[in-house]
Amino acid sequence: MAASATISKTIYLGPFVHSKSLAELEICENGAIGVDENGIITFVEKNIQSTDTLISQKPEWQNAKVVKILNNGFFFPGFIDTHVHAPQHPNTGLFGKTTLLDWLQTYTFPMESSFSDLQRANRIYQNFVSRTLSHGTTTAAYYATIHVPATNLLADTCLKRGQRALVGRVCMNSNLSPEYYRDASTESSVRDSKASIAYIRSIDPTGEIVKPIITPRFAPSCTSDCLSAISQLAKNADTHIQTHISENKNECALVKELFPDSTSYTDVYDSHGLLTPKMILAHAVHLSREERDVIKARGSKISHCPASNTAITSGCCPVRTLLDEGHTVGLGTDVSGGFHPSILENVRQAIWVSRHLSIETGAESDKLSTEEALYLSTRGGAAVVGLESKVGGFEVGMEWDAQMIDLGEVDEQGNGGSFGGPVDVFGWESWGEKIEKWVYSGDDRNTVAVWVRGRLVHRTGRFAGSQG
Repeated sequence: MAASATISKTIYLGPFVHSKSLAELEICENGAIGVDENGIITFVEKNIQSTDTLISQKPEWQNAKVVKILNNGFFFPGFIDTHVHAPQHPNTGLFGKTTLLDWLQTYTFPMESSFSDLQRANRIYQNFVSRTLSHGTTTAAYYATIHVPATNLLADTCLKRGQRALVGRVCMNSNLSPEYYRDASTESSVRDSKASIAYIRSIDPTGEIVKPIITPRFAPSCTSDCLSAISQLAKNADTHIQTHISENKNECALVKELFPDSTSYTDVYDSHGLLTPKMILAHAVHLSREERDVIKARGSKISHCPASNTAITSGCCPVRTLLDEGHTVGLGTDVSGGFHPSILENVRQAIWVSRHLSIETGAESDKLSTEEALYLSTRGGAAVVGLESKVGGFEVGMEWDAQMIDLGEVDEQGNGGSFGGPVDVFGWESWGEKIEKWVYSGDDRNTVAVWVRGRLVHRTGRFAGSQG
């Protein structure tokens, strides 16, 4: 459902859950969070016994709207998708027997090239932003296509719907890209990127909701001259940058062939000045220790895309190693290499991938816990996109990017929730167990409302029945 533009001072009452740290999930069973007209959290109270008492102690909130969870639910921070290809949405689930390089030629480039048709682009982008919001994604780092009008359209769509987004026109000028779908030159790649940056900043000058992000697709899709020019543009325009790195072994071999003077895939980006604290590197499956050290030293961030890495048989990213080394890591759906637009699904997949890696290595320490995976989906992702001081948790001064989750309940006759949700709660579970059930069984049917900066951007028919 479309976003509501009105933001009023609101008190959110009921259980809330968020990550306190990588290993600690805070569960408050009787909470109250006050959000002002600007979408900023003004107070957080725990162990509330009486709403009347709370409001009497805060007279300036007497006329505030109250949203209270009535059923078996809780508030949770909005998910942050740190790597997703919006124009690939129609191809979600289509990867067949392919691996990365032939998947690009078979599925990706033909689909993306069709976005010269703005009507087609609008249809797909409208659907995809709605879809990601319905799964609780309040922030996304989007790859668009090489087309300036369609890239601008994606930014317009996100701004209108209220979803935070970093939107990037894809740069790709090398002969690896098909002749029908690539930038004509380094100059045109820079010129068109500038045009999209200027447009996005014109529609949201403060960057509160939509920001531009410079997007060299990956090293093989750009010439050396193009990488250098893009790097300078990112510096001059002071933007984030996003690209891929060490996703697939064949890709790594191709990079070595195309850039023989570079010592590694990481060195290609580093030698062109692209590794900065504003760089988001997707995948990072096959990095050497030396490469990881360089990335850490430059302050660049990593987007872990577990579903995609499995679907395209790229490998198991050693996330535990990255975390132990102090890297900043978030989660990405990588649609359509990834088969699902849900970050919750990728929370599960991150845990499964870590367990598969543990089976291979024999090291229990390779496993990610539920708490750690949820951290990556919220606070970790916020740090990857440079929003760690604004979103990802529920603290005073942060912005209200949140989801209302409704788990339903099995009645005495054994019937599940009336909305047909996938989580079966019988009533004797602890709150920790309820969260576990949601993580491993939940989906968008449990997400009944979503807010970004205090604005209601998605709700289902269950919302009215889940709160009062």
